Amino acid sequence: MNVAIIGGGNFGTAIANIIARNGHTTHLWMRDSEQVAQTLKARENLRYLPGHPLEANVHPTADLGHATQSSSLIFVAVPSAGFASVCQEMAPYISPDDLLISATKGIEPEGFRLMSQLLGDLTPSQHVGAISGPNLAEEIAEQQYAGTVIATHHQQDAVLVQEVMRNDTLRVYPSADVYGVELGGALKNIYAIVCGLAAGLEVGQNTIGLLVTRALAEMSRFAVSMGGNPFTFLGLAGVGDLLVTCTSPLSRNHQLGSCIAKGMTLDEASESLGKLAEGVNTLQLVYAKSRERDVYMPLVDGLYQILFEQKDIADVISTLMGNSEGADVEFVDPSRWQ
Repeated sequence: MNVAIIGGGNFGTAIANIIARNGHTTHLWMRDSEQVAQTLKARENLRYLPGHPLEANVHPTADLGHATQSSSLIFVAVPSAGFASVCQEMAPYISPDDLLISATKGIEPEGFRLMSQLLGDLTPSQHVGAISGPNLAEEIAEQQYAGTVIATHHQQDAVLVQEVMRNDTLRVYPSADVYGVELGGALKNIYAIVCGLAAGLEVGQNTIGLLVTRALAEMSRFAVSMGGNPFTFLGLAGVGDLLVTCTSPLSRNHQLGSCIAKGMTLDEASESLGKLAEGVNTLQLVYAKSRERDVYMPLVDGLYQILFEQKDIADVISTLMGNSEGADVEFVDPSRWQ
């Protein structure tokens, strides 16, 4: 079948190669025509995924209409800041039966919408979903063993994506909880900054274990407040993605936290990395939403104080450690006395 990947970054390119290896004609849309020309000449995305040649049936293009009109399965893998505008651009080429899958982790500030919600709101498609999980693009491109989650509202849509993507090194698990799967992918970026900050302070492994598990508790608590299923966070799109992003130096959010720990300001750290990490924008949105809904999220509060209120890191840590302890495990709590 014909498949379109909208977005020529590292993850979009990695997905394109996966699908092409399974025998599908894959159109890889890039906004920059110069990048398209360079990629066609080198048969490699030198800008975002160097060292990984494109499969023969991956066709880079700057023609959004051609890429989308010729495909009934479309993955959208552009940065969240430009996601809505890309949806609007491709809307005239989309039919109600086209299956649109978000491969972007983030939150749209207007209406606190996730990316698949934008696909549904801004295009004619009646079939939308999202993929999410511990999926570092470089490792996917190297064909290291990995798993991802495909979340859709219709079971047959998930089955189709499984058939198109799964191979000997990538397992693709289905889920009906589209909101929960996407929310996990967005929230974990906040805690990657927290763990990067901890790594920069050279804390012990016990501390990382504490941070990751309390992060999971906060994510689940927030999901419930938004109508999500907390048990989704026990899978690849929750704890799996959280663990990888919070411990990998490949994560831009983790790198940002490490820079902050070394004394850089947010602006200095962002300039050092070349762009603002996704978790910074997500932090601002979740901080405001958690206060609006009165959700207890001390790690979110503490990171916000460090990044935007210039609070001293040691003082924030002292406050966090002085908070009273609630239940270790919420929702199903084996320690609750009768």
